[in-house]
Amino acid sequence: MMELFEDSDYYTGPPIDRDMVCRAEEDLGVRLPRSYVEVLFLRNGGTPRHRCYPTSFLTSWADDHFEISGIRGIGGAWGIDSSSGGGGSHLIAEWEYPEIGVVICDTPSAGHDTVMLDYSECGSEGEPDVAYIDEDRVPRRVAQSFDEFLTRLVHCGSLE
Repeated sequence: MMELFEDSDYYTGPPIDRDMVCRAEEDLGVRLPRSYVEVLFLRNGGTPRHRCYPTSFLTSWADDHFEISGIRGIGGAWGIDSSSGGGGSHLIAEWEYPEIGVVICDTPSAGHDTVMLDYSECGSEGEPDVAYIDEDRVPRRVAQSFDEFLTRLVHCGSLE
């Protein structure tokens, strides 16, 4: 796997272990995708090197893509399970995102759009899709798995 994250530790949480994963899953009420958890064991969140995701639809960013600024991990201020103001549950309530799953990425818009694991079709124990949530709070499926989502991220300069 290519080096996924930049050197910056922004968005990076504490080193994780199986107990943290189990607690996060219990707190969130979902089974996290294996590919997501595997990435977090390598590095618990951070700023990805490739941050743009090509789309076939218009986004708040562009005609053909959206950008992420960070992938959230577990624990710490940026964790998907954090009880601080930066945690995923807080973001869903604050920004009125649809209650379809877990916020896993931040975008440069600082809340106007986001990326979530979408459990609406698979249930809490299934393999979630990845959805882009736009300013109208309409979820758009962009990948059938977290792994597919990662492989489709590109360097933003390649889209110009």
